[in-house]
Amino acid sequence: MRHPYQRSKNPSLFIAQTRHTILRLIAEQVRTVHLKNGRTIQIRAYAQEDIEELVSFYASLSPETLRWSLPPYDRQKIQRWTSNLENSIMLLAISQDRIVGHLYVYKQAWNQRLRGNGELIIYLHQDYQGVGLGVAMMREAIQLSRENGLHRLALSVIADNHNAIKLYEKMGFNHEGLRREDYRSEDGKYHDVVEMGLLL
Repeated sequence: MRHPYQRSKNPSLFIAQTRHTILRLIAEQVRTVHLKNGRTIQIRAYAQEDIEELVSFYASLSPETLRWSLPPYDRQKIQRWTSNLENSIMLLAISQDRIVGHLYVYKQAWNQRLRGNGELIIYLHQDYQGVGLGVAMMREAIQLSRENGLHRLALSVIADNHNAIKLYEKMGFNHEGLRREDYRSEDGKYHDVVEMGLLL
């Protein structure tokens, strides 16, 4: 009988098992946050076992929450996001065993000259907006980005999404540019897109 810690004779299986263990250990590092509305949530890293809950999270977001987004947020897109965890920082906010927030930093590791950059997106459930969850998740992501050796975080936001812009400004992001009439909303109107960045 092989000892549970003995290396597998199948290198591919051993690598997959090791990767799974590492991701599971990372996910178990939980930070507890108390929100302004009295609720308590946990912030932790995403693990592959969270895929179904993450799909359900995006399916539960209201049309208003997704008003300035780039739908669809279907299984295919979410699987694409979560297929390269080695080159990303992905955080979940958990309340009563349910995902209520998702933050994703994609590290541009595909090019040596860009590997210090990260692209950030964040979505919060409509019942958890305006209570400090966005600040808590972004604070954690900024710290992890520094620990991962990133030099800069960037994001794009619709100019009319004032609440999101206020959050990003509060976290230290600066306005770096404007893409005029770059986003077409459901009503057919075009809106400007603000480019923001944070040097770490």
